[in-house]
Amino acid sequence: MSVACIVVAAGRGERLGEGRPKAFVDIGGRPLVWHALRAASAAARVTHVVVVAPDGMEDDPALAGAAAVVPGGSTRQHSVANGLAALPADTEAVLVHDAARCLAPPELFDAVAADVLAGHNAVIPGLPVVDTLKVVDAAGLVTATPDRAALRAVQTPQGFGRGVLERAHAAAVERGDVDAPDDGVLVERLGLPVHVVAGHADAFKVTRPQDLLLAAAVLARRAATV
Repeated sequence: MSVACIVVAAGRGERLGEGRPKAFVDIGGRPLVWHALRAASAAARVTHVVVVAPDGMEDDPALAGAAAVVPGGSTRQHSVANGLAALPADTEAVLVHDAARCLAPPELFDAVAADVLAGHNAVIPGLPVVDTLKVVDAAGLVTATPDRAALRAVQTPQGFGRGVLERAHAAAVERGDVDAPDDGVLVERLGLPVHVVAGHADAFKVTRPQDLLLAAAVLARRAATV
């Protein structure tokens, strides 16, 4: 099966406070999206990489090496749909990866792709939750404490059979479903099973300024072990 990856880099990243799109903020002298694109391209099972970039930034040098670059949409769902439309006709499996998880290693892409190729139509990586979580109502009162043994903190890349992902996005458009946090949720809303595989500690999401410090530390650790 032909496996393609859509790297989603069109978000504004306002919580990061850098005054520019998050995917184009530097760590280690290179933008987040540069690191994400290199990881996707280095995965053994990925043969084609499409980047979804902010409108007007499609020619940014950080995106060199992508097979195609397309503009993002008004929502994450719209951006991924734009990436889907740019995939080669023979693509059978699709990985969707957030550029904000810029240090996810190539082996995580390969592990997710392998699970799709083994027959799972929707595959997401996740890590066990270490914090105690509470369900809180509008008044600030705790209504439940979920058993964290059954919880996972979900990451990307997420993998899908192409037909399933296209169906999920078409259904989202019909529902006006513009607030889904990831593509796994869209497949869940079709009523289809989603398989979870082991995530990776380096696939954390860069969201706040302190995450940039963590990302820089991870890069330094990698450089020290080369």
